[in-house]
Amino acid sequence: MSTESVGRVFRPGALLGIVAVCCIPIATDGLELISVDQEIQIGRQANAQMHKDVPVLRDPTVTAYVNDVARRLVRVAPGPKYPYSFVIANTREINAFSLPGGPVWIHRGVLQVATNESQVAGVLAHEIAHIAQRHAAAQLTKVAITNWGLSLLGAMLGNTGGAGAAQVAGGFLASGAFLKFSRDDERDADKVGLVLLTRAGWDARGMIELFDILRREQGRDPSRVEAFFSSHPSPQERIAELRTAVARHRGGRRDTARFQEIKARLRRAPQPKSVQSHK
Repeated sequence: MSTESVGRVFRPGALLGIVAVCCIPIATDGLELISVDQEIQIGRQANAQMHKDVPVLRDPTVTAYVNDVARRLVRVAPGPKYPYSFVIANTREINAFSLPGGPVWIHRGVLQVATNESQVAGVLAHEIAHIAQRHAAAQLTKVAITNWGLSLLGAMLGNTGGAGAAQVAGGFLASGAFLKFSRDDERDADKVGLVLLTRAGWDARGMIELFDILRREQGRDPSRVEAFFSSHPSPQERIAELRTAVARHRGGRRDTARFQEIKARLRRAPQPKSVQSHK
């Protein structure tokens, strides 16, 4: 999802004034200025804002299905024990994104174009990997250094009833940093996500197949994949890098009757508006 396309459905409020803060944990590896607990607080505030600005699919059956798939992946995820949560954005876009500290959003468009369950699981595995590898924490650090300097990171966390976390979350969302990880981060999330996918029992080919679908949709309906292509390395590049790794992971579940029932349910349900109509 690009910053421009998020602007169609997400309009963060003006960033509040920044005040000095001290005693922020500094990690020398990755220059992460925030602790895991702080990352979780900021992510909760950012997630609350996204709920206000992005249409959410309110179908308990589909939501339960996505959460069941995601929980299997979370069980094998490395890193801190984040309070992962999963939301379906009710848009036609074929995309997904993660926020600091646990929230993952997957667009309805992914569920509707995927042809088997392993492809959906591959998307979720990639986003979980971003969180597990603390890529968002590194993005928060870059925003802090660029906008505020090392000594100014906002009214940080806990002393003002969450106002500090909300302030930093607002700046993070407004910057669009959560939408565009570095190429190295994307490669890392692909690599780690592939491991999660196979450890949780799915066919590794699902990850590559979804990239093929993205390429096909770029020719058929570019508006559905505009956000993905503006914020991710090209699928062709990622397929080439993943192909050897996928070949080493044979077997695993490809599809389930439950996934096909979910697809049929979504086809029968009222269709979401186009991305452009969310302006």
